[in-house]
Amino acid sequence: MSALPASGRGTARLRASDVAAALPLAPRNAAIGALLAYRATISRLYGDVCRYYPSCSAYAVTAVQQHGLVKGSVLAGARIARCHPWAAGGQDDVRPHPTFRYDLTPHGFVVPRRKD
Repeated sequence: MSALPASGRGTARLRASDVAAALPLAPRNAAIGALLAYRATISRLYGDVCRYYPSCSAYAVTAVQQHGLVKGSVLAGARIARCHPWAAGGQDDVRPHPTFRYDLTPHGFVVPRRKD
């Protein structure tokens, strides 16, 4: 299992004063939590078999982080559809959202950007 790319990790922390502002991010973070659980359990059983870098599950985490639950899931589904034994493979990163206005925790969860 490959680690999350550097673009999928950050240094931010969720502070108690930011919990109300983070509520709209709950569905996105729930999906990220499920993907991280998948990566920690099921993905480890498969090992490094993905033809692309980052792996499909790491791509899905980054897509949901950058583009939200709906669009990120569509991007991840399209990536999984491209990943087959006859695919050329190679480097395939998620395009960053042009107006991404959040910070990432070290585990990859999305938190509101602090103003201070």
